[in-house]
Amino acid sequence: MTQIAAPVPADTSRWAKLIVLCAGMLMIILDQTITTVALPSIQSDLHFSQSSLAWVVNAYLIAFGGLLLLAGRLGDLLGRRNMFVGGLAVFVASSLVCGLADSEAMLISARFVQGIGGAMTSAVILGMIVALFPQPAEQARAIGVYSFVAAAGASLGLLAGGVLTETLSWHWIFFVNVPIGIATGVVALRLLDHEPGLGIGHDADAAGAALITSALMLGVYTILQSTDHGWGTPRTLALSAATVALLGAFGWREQRARNPLLPLAVLRHRNVMGANAVQILLIAGIFGQFFLGALYLQKVRHFTAIEVGLAFLPIAVGIGLLSVAVAPRLIMRAGPRTVMVAGLALLAGGIALLTRVPVDSRYVVDFLPAMVAIGIGGGLAFPSVVTVAMSSATPDDAGLVSGIVNTSQQVGGALGLAVLVAVSTSRTDALHAAGHSPAAALTGGAHVAFVVATGMLLGALAVAIAVLKPGAEPVAIARPRQLERREPELALEEAA
Repeated sequence: MTQIAAPVPADTSRWAKLIVLCAGMLMIILDQTITTVALPSIQSDLHFSQSSLAWVVNAYLIAFGGLLLLAGRLGDLLGRRNMFVGGLAVFVASSLVCGLADSEAMLISARFVQGIGGAMTSAVILGMIVALFPQPAEQARAIGVYSFVAAAGASLGLLAGGVLTETLSWHWIFFVNVPIGIATGVVALRLLDHEPGLGIGHDADAAGAALITSALMLGVYTILQSTDHGWGTPRTLALSAATVALLGAFGWREQRARNPLLPLAVLRHRNVMGANAVQILLIAGIFGQFFLGALYLQKVRHFTAIEVGLAFLPIAVGIGLLSVAVAPRLIMRAGPRTVMVAGLALLAGGIALLTRVPVDSRYVVDFLPAMVAIGIGGGLAFPSVVTVAMSSATPDDAGLVSGIVNTSQQVGGALGLAVLVAVSTSRTDALHAAGHSPAAALTGGAHVAFVVATGMLLGALAVAIAVLKPGAEPVAIARPRQLERREPELALEEAA
């Protein structure tokens, strides 16, 4: 007689699936910052110019940010496990090409494809987590784990990039993705449930997909190139107008589509859109802080790549402890909006401390308090923002809403990096022209950028207080025709 293996307990199985999803997310998040400390080595080996070097980061961000919404919707249509595993395959293959790159064109092209794989994988993760953990208490804990991986992974990427670059070479910041991605994909195929999805057919809204993908990619490109060309130049203004026109055409299309890619009902949900607005401002301030803080420590305080990573480690530790162990309980007791407000206030205070860092700073006295405040604030803010942003997700639209959340993260990161680098560079050049030393000029530029970043966090705090409603009920945004199509399937399941 054939023996049947004992089934894995449902609770254990769900948390194992969460680990697999977060492993994929961690690999992608690490890749966004792991390249930061390796850029000087890449520039030296492949003979990048200063302007072309930025495209090692920008090519990834454009593809990633531009395709997230489409990838999330395709996950609903084709099956979220299929999209997750397919994205891992694209990401692993392109990571291998990045590591083998021996020219500018080869590396930048591979980074673009890597961004496509990252979008495919990450766009569906939140939707799968919400489906796995429908109960509020468990969902809060699961989102806390996800938030830790997404937020702390950025600071861990700086440390991992420093270690790999100094001990091996910059090639290994990409090679390391290959075994991790393959292992994650194999386990995902074994653990994650296969869901066929809703089916492509006439539900794909190809025209809407083309319009929103073009708008997002052009928008991210416009934000990123503004650092070199300026915000008020004819080039930037023309690209901005084209982006707005594409977004307008997308809105017009969605009003008339039988099965729109983005049901406009979600845009009328106050808490969902308010939370995404908070997230854009939040990520804008935090992402730019990582870049400029690392630059200050390397250029002014002469930290090594590994020391830079260790300097930001308190942020990862703080986010880890708070988002996993504390924030979920606070969210259940006080509500996500209250926890969000407290976290945003701490984040704003932490970045404000960096505006006073002197040229001859001491890390423990001048830098560490800000890192601790940012870590605690992030541990409270990130899970609560994601909880509110996903509050309208239904099983049919969880991938779409997850794509919206991830898109706001990427747009916020691109916007923050472009704005803060632009104001920092302008101030640095002015101080240098006035006779200040390079270290003093760079520090002064960082101060101005940190002031702007603090303003972004205060703006996020204002939106959270003024727009978000505590305890608002979720709004279903599923399409009627999709629900009708699923009714016979549900009836058969009930009969069985």
